[in-house]
Amino acid sequence: MAFEIGVVLPIFQYGPDRITAHWKDLREMATRAEQLGFDTIWTPDELLWRSADGRDRGFWDGISMAGAVASVTTRAKVGTWVMSALHRNPAIIAKTAETLDEISGGRFVFGLGAGHEWPGQARAFGLPEDHIFARFEDALQIIMSLLRGGHADFEGTWHAARNLPQQPVGPRPNGIPILIGGNGPKGQRQAVRHADIYSCYVDERAHADEVAPRIASLEAICAEVGRDPATLARSVGTSVNALEPAGYRADVVSGSTQEVADTLHSFREAGFTQVELQFEPGTMAGLEALAPVLELARADWGDPASGKP
Repeated sequence: MAFEIGVVLPIFQYGPDRITAHWKDLREMATRAEQLGFDTIWTPDELLWRSADGRDRGFWDGISMAGAVASVTTRAKVGTWVMSALHRNPAIIAKTAETLDEISGGRFVFGLGAGHEWPGQARAFGLPEDHIFARFEDALQIIMSLLRGGHADFEGTWHAARNLPQQPVGPRPNGIPILIGGNGPKGQRQAVRHADIYSCYVDERAHADEVAPRIASLEAICAEVGRDPATLARSVGTSVNALEPAGYRADVVSGSTQEVADTLHSFREAGFTQVELQFEPGTMAGLEALAPVLELARADWGDPASGKP
């Protein structure tokens, strides 16, 4: 199986000066990422990160951006990394996923997570701040019924769908790949139950040593519920800066082309099947610095360039 490498677009205000990438910049990054041969182009789904010093960091709407990216690309997959179930009605989430698959011509990867209240975005937008995983469990009952069965009829504590059909449907009825993200056992359990891909992300150290234990716990849950772990792809997300020397920040992959490629290789050796790279700085220069990394990684591993022209 080829190891897939995805890239996360910087749809947020970046750096101490809160630099904002506008659509013309993001469109150029998306089309360039496809030219370079990245397997998937991801858009994060955040709203606002509150800062103790009052210098908040804003985000463009990740769902709108996913649709826009889908409309200007033709080969690369387009995914949400990850859509927040806390922000939206679950039946409308399922309709949004179907619509994005239609726009992309069957290239959409539906990344989904429970969402979170931190750092202050839920309060600022008037969203719920309690029972987040219980709400997620309710939401999944509806979302999975609609995306995998075409119909939902569910009355939960937090969400409901009443005799609801999934109409219209896009190019892959019941077949949109679903990625469920979460670093802890609750997210892993939902991924084992429902997802095609499990996704985690680096917290403190951008190396396989930190994230490899999550593979072991994921496989333990697979054994518990009777799922073949080989049927569940595994994704890890990390920040990367190929313009800075190795070790400049523990939570960011950095260094020479070879050093960055070696770190990606460590994720592969740990059992992950794909990696999602959030590049720094969030500029075209930050993206272009990954071009030789991608080329070297594919050459070293013998993987195809995934359609790179």
